[in-house]
Amino acid sequence: MKIIGISLLMMGCLMGFSLGIDILQGFDVSQALYNAVNPFRVMEVAELFVLFFLLFLFFAESAYLFKKKRNQSK
Repeated sequence: MKIIGISLLMMGCLMGFSLGIDILQGFDVSQALYNAVNPFRVMEVAELFVLFFLLFLFFAESAYLFKKKRNQSK
């Protein structure tokens, strides 16, 4: 669970930093958000499949390790 928490915290901090830089450059918030998600909008189907597959593996492994650790403590 620590890995997921750290990953989400890092993602939030980096997205906030990116949005902050865009806002400082003069973009409004909606344009800054569009710039943050634009790389995902131009991905092809194969790239999206690989992205979601890797995310699935990440969360599945984390859930498995959490469940394994929880069962060992009982």
